[in-house]
Order: sequence, then structure tokens, then C-alpha cells
Amino acid sequence: MLFKIVVFSVIQFLCCNIATAPASKKTNYSSIHSEAKAFCKKEKFNESYYFLVDLSIHSGKNRFFIYDFKANKIVAQNLVTHGSCDALSENDTKWEKAKMSNSNDSHCSAKGKYKIGKRDYSSWGIKVKYWLHGLEKSNDNAVNRVVVLHSWSAVSNKEVYPKYSPLSWGCPAVSDNFMQILDEKLQKSDKPVLLWIVD
Repeated sequence: MLFKIVVFSVIQFLCCNIATAPASKKTNYSSIHSEAKAFCKKEKFNESYYFLVDLSIHSGKNRFFIYDFKANKIVAQNLVTHGSCDALSENDTKWEKAKMSNSNDSHCSAKGKYKIGKRDYSSWGIKVKYWLHGLEKSNDNAVNRVVVLHSWSAVSNKEVYPKYSPLSWGCPAVSDNFMQILDEKLQKSDKPVLLWIVD
């Protein structure tokens, strides 16, 4: 009888703790989505969807989002790399935090809005890349730096947290499978698509 009471108490304790465990925090992107929608309308970009990359999220978690303006929701998400940012000096926090720079050969990520440009050949992943045209002072050197959207077989197609995604030289690189999804959407678009990197 004592054994049953102890077992019941343990189960009750575990259940209660599971039930009261804090939910995982989700970022509210509503203001970003609204600004992106207004931007796409004004600049005559694709008004059906855009790509949002949130580099404040751990690189082992999904942080590349496809947001559907009509459905008002994120319809797909996956991992994406950030730049090592270690070309000019040692970067001890390169795995944990994305550092930003728009300078040539910095190997850093650069935040801001990008127009996704021409589809081209890549020596990485599924052999497809898209040129990224930075639309702000923080990223207007993207073409000179050859910061492009491409895939990389080293990037997992599912979350690897607490492990990290590999580091790039500034390119937002995704898994081969996810790149196929992006490539299919981009090829069907008759207007430029917005990619917005935030941190």
C-alpha cells in the first residue's frame, strides 16, 4: 500500500510539473510582417509571401520563415546559417551570436531588406543560388561580397539544437531540401521577392 502511495505521489508530482512548465517563448513578428507587406506593395514586389530570417534565434533552431501574406501565417520554416565574422579578428562568440558587417571579406552576416535577384549556378548544395541585392546601408554591398542565397549539404533539414548549424562566410545557406522548396517558389514568381534579415 505504501508503495502505491509513493508511486502515485511521484506521478502526480511529475504531471503537475509538466503541466505548469513554461511554454517556449515565441517572437511576435506582426509589426515586421505588416512593414514587409507595405514595402512589397509600394515597391511592386511579390505580395503573396516574403522570406524572414531572424538571426537572434539559436542557429540550431528554425529561423528562416516563409510568411504568407494572404493566409497571415508562417507556412514553412527551417534552419539557416550565419556568417563566421572572423576574417579580420578572432570571434569567440561566432557560434552563439551572429555579428553584422557590410564590409568586403568580413565573412559576416548583414541585416536588412534584400531583393532576391537572378537565379544562377552555385558550386554548393543543389547547384542553385540567387543573387541578393541589399536595399539598405547595412547590406548594400551584398553583390560585391557575393552574399547569396544557396543551399549547403552540411545544413540539416531539421532542428539540431542544442548543436549549432555550420557557419558561412555571410551567406544565408539552407538545407538542400529546403532550397528546393524556395527555388520552386522563386521560379514561379513574376515579381521580385523580399528577403529580410533581422537580429
